[in-house]
Amino acid sequence: MAHSDGRRPTIYDVAREAGVATSTVSRALARPGRVNARTRDHVLQVAERLGYRTNPLARALPSGDTRTVALFVADITNPHFFGIIRGAEQQTRAAGRTLILGDTEESPDLESGNVERLSGSVEGFVIAASRMSDGQIRELASAHRLALVSRRVDGLPSVTVDHEDGTRQIVEHLVSLGHTSLAYLAGPRRSWLAAERWRVIRETADELGVRAMRLGPFPPAVEGGAAAADATLTRDVTAAVAHNDLMAIGMLRRFAARGVRVPGELSVVGYDDIFGADFCSPRLTTLAGQFDEAGRVAVDLLFDGHPRSAAEVVLPSHLVVRDSTGAAPRTAPGRSGAVRT
Repeated sequence: MAHSDGRRPTIYDVAREAGVATSTVSRALARPGRVNARTRDHVLQVAERLGYRTNPLARALPSGDTRTVALFVADITNPHFFGIIRGAEQQTRAAGRTLILGDTEESPDLESGNVERLSGSVEGFVIAASRMSDGQIRELASAHRLALVSRRVDGLPSVTVDHEDGTRQIVEHLVSLGHTSLAYLAGPRRSWLAAERWRVIRETADELGVRAMRLGPFPPAVEGGAAAADATLTRDVTAAVAHNDLMAIGMLRRFAARGVRVPGELSVVGYDDIFGADFCSPRLTTLAGQFDEAGRVAVDLLFDGHPRSAAEVVLPSHLVVRDSTGAAPRTAPGRSGAVRT
């Protein structure tokens, strides 16, 4: 029965009426095996008489069957994550579960802290573009059901878009246009993808006999593109590969402001093929991938939807060639003296 003021009975009301501690009531309702039968029956009778109803989520916590999945992304404002979020939400909904979304703001401490805070409240965690170290991720995975997107740690469930083959496509595309010197404008210092992309750029450039250099790190946002563009112009390069499309778009804006023609004087390539990559001027050449599918697969991996032999899933990528890349100029813009400030 409800209180005279209309308030629903609480666990404290049950404890007071039954003459036991609230912790005893909690165990009797959620973990009946941890109290003796006489106490359990007494608590249940009092709860029924008062009309107390347990929270469905609270009932689920002991078994972990909360029908809820948490997805953490490094930056919720980055359109790169939109497809991952949509795919994960579709898959959790299809499985009769609910998705909780969190923004970790490029912070490994926020990632680990969020996992610990939600421990017991969700069935599992999907972490996209994690900034945590391998050791931190392994420690969390030892205690929690966890899957990674755009990050790989040996032995743990993960799904990535094929950045290795895709990055080779980028370098081969630029070399086919006559470019012999290029710069990689790196993303966050803790970014696993930034390190992997630079490794493949360097290896492929060596194989093809061209020169590559790494500049940065720069913020993976439009604002970071301005500094990346200026750094590019201090080097003897004719092509720039940005960490992501947001940075590349920021670079295009800065080059336009400084009178540098793209692709006439400098070619620019991005990653992710975000919404808007074909709206900027010039339209951006970029690496595309199946990010919706990455979100769906990550949720499947949480619940063994894939065989363990496929715990590390790699989805295909492809280069979308647009207007921001073209034939290499005879002289790099930084050396031509044509750049205006």
